[in-house]
Order: sequence, then structure tokens, then C-alpha cells
Amino acid sequence: MEWKEITTLEEWEEILEKSAEKDQVILKHSTTCPVSFNALDEYNDYLADKPNEHIDYTLVKVRESRPVSNKIEADLNLKHESPQIICIKNKETYWSATHWAVTKAHMTAVLD
Repeated sequence: MEWKEITTLEEWEEILEKSAEKDQVILKHSTTCPVSFNALDEYNDYLADKPNEHIDYTLVKVRESRPVSNKIEADLNLKHESPQIICIKNKETYWSATHWAVTKAHMTAVLD
């Protein structure tokens, strides 16, 4: 399974709306941060194994798509950090983790 990158506010709005029907997971990734690259590796490792197939997986590059990153923070009332993984159910944050807590093991424990 693979993640889809979003870059527009419209794409974010679609994901937020979809979360009422299907859980959504978003990784907020900084392309200039080594910790974030580690989180991206963990995200990819989780998706390469046996991810929960009842969830959509998304990536937002926080520097390149700053308006999207800011809107996620505002809509979910969740302080921005990166790397940051967020699971959204019914248009609300169900779970989030940041920095070194973004691991395949942590994702497996929460999402599966």
C-alpha cells in the first residue's frame, strides 16, 4: 500500500470530509529534518508490511505545502509539529504522535 501526497487545501478538505466514512492517516513531513526522514521510513515500512486496509494514507510536506499544513493544524485544533502522524475519525483527531514516537510498531499498535 502507498500513501498519496496532498498539496492543496481542496485535497485536505476532501480528506477531512472522507474521515466521516473512512479513517484517514496523515504524516506531516519536513523535507529538511533528519528526524522527519526517519519517520517517513517508519511510515513506509508500516505500509510495506500489512497495513490496515480500511484506512487511507496521506503525506503532507510541511514546507512545500505550508497552507495545507496550517489548515490541518487549525481544523483539528492540533499544535503543529513535524514529523507528526495524525489519525482522523469523524473529522476529529483520534490519535497523533510526533518525532521519535512515529514508528512502525506504534502505528501497528494503534491502527491495527
